[in-house]
Amino acid sequence: MPVRKQTAKKAGRKAASRNARQPVRAPAIAAEHLVPRRELERIAERVFRASPAEETEVTIEATTDALTRFANNMIHQNVAERGLSVSVRAVVDGRTARATTNKTDDESLARVARAAADLARWQPPTPDLLPMLGRQKLPAVKRYFKATAEATPELRARAVVGVVELARERRQTAAGIFSTGVSQSVLANSRGLFAAYEQTRAEFSVTILEGDSSGWAKANFGDIALVEPGALADRSSRKAAEARQPREAPAGHYTVILEPAAVLDLVGFLFYDFSATAVEDKRSCLTDRMGRKIFGDNITVWDDVHHPLQSGPPFDGEGVPREKVLLVDRGVPKSLVYSRGAAKRLKSKPTGHGLPLPNEWGEAPLNLVFAGGRTSVEQMIASTDRGILVTRFWYIREVDPYRKILTGMTRDGTFLVENGKVAGAVKNFRFNQSILEMLASVEALGPAVRSAGEESFEMVVPAMKVRNFHFSEVTKF
Repeated sequence: MPVRKQTAKKAGRKAASRNARQPVRAPAIAAEHLVPRRELERIAERVFRASPAEETEVTIEATTDALTRFANNMIHQNVAERGLSVSVRAVVDGRTARATTNKTDDESLARVARAAADLARWQPPTPDLLPMLGRQKLPAVKRYFKATAEATPELRARAVVGVVELARERRQTAAGIFSTGVSQSVLANSRGLFAAYEQTRAEFSVTILEGDSSGWAKANFGDIALVEPGALADRSSRKAAEARQPREAPAGHYTVILEPAAVLDLVGFLFYDFSATAVEDKRSCLTDRMGRKIFGDNITVWDDVHHPLQSGPPFDGEGVPREKVLLVDRGVPKSLVYSRGAAKRLKSKPTGHGLPLPNEWGEAPLNLVFAGGRTSVEQMIASTDRGILVTRFWYIREVDPYRKILTGMTRDGTFLVENGKVAGAVKNFRFNQSILEMLASVEALGPAVRSAGEESFEMVVPAMKVRNFHFSEVTKF
């Protein structure tokens, strides 16, 4: 190849790598990404007119999702879809049921309204079923970002190209996804409730592979400008390089430094335990433990839909405004969340955390926020004589719901820490650990950040340094 072409090629790769490290910004494109609210109102009104039920509730979900997937250093899939669903809940003689359609012509809406009423007649009575809510004063949240809604396949592809060029320069292989989307939801009923919500979502996940190692990073935000594919790829790439030639360390109890994604992978299993219905049914690890100190002094947890790093509608599945609830105060479980039905049974107040009816779960806090600290991961490492640094976990299963024992494996960067420094990569471990005991053994906390983990949920959590974490065995890979 001529020298000039080689030089130009190298310069192009460097430029692509630089571009990959920049925040993604969408170009201005004239396009309609939201269904007009008046059209959603008309759909609900047509269902109400056609419904033979005593009370009728309509949930409308409209989504636009696009995904660019890459593997082996090349884009191999680009898909997009738009959808709209109409779910109708009917109440007849103290019984309730739900039917759903994805068609919005008059005949289909009338059919789904009749189907919901017919199904309700065949259900057993619901003892604590309450009348549907009337109009509510709902707080506003801003979670729709035009730049995210206008993201194009070309924009996502350019970001992926930069990531792939970075991997090629470092003789690595990149795989992952870049997805963007818009969602709208409406909850309306025949008593006059009308609650509407809209949000955007941008997610980038990348795994960088080498012969015997891998690295991973992921981010999820409403605003695409906060997603930095190049920075995520660089972090994943460095993890993969540092994880080369892992050695085997013995299983046992270690001090661990858990990066935020690893923390989320574990504490995400706690969210349903704060349900009043779960505690009432003795299905929660907090049963008989409310008001007792079971975590460390440095563990404080809220459910807060209004937190700037959170997402989701400011109302629950029945239209009740979501309240900020202090769930754990300095190690002591203080409060639970309540649906309307649970609040009536347990003589409490609904907190705006009810799930759409009918359901067997009752309620759940969906916007958990852990208080953070001021200790960086680097400072945690420097203060550790011997321990394990964990990037994330996967294949996690619950072993004992009451003791909250989980099992699973580390992956994508597990490192031995000795004398305050990272001493090299180790082979992955299987863990067998009580989350209650873990949260009672936290020595240091990092700043709380929005983190995305193995599953498709996000929370606001800090990195944690935890003593006496149990790795039960070394895995074969």
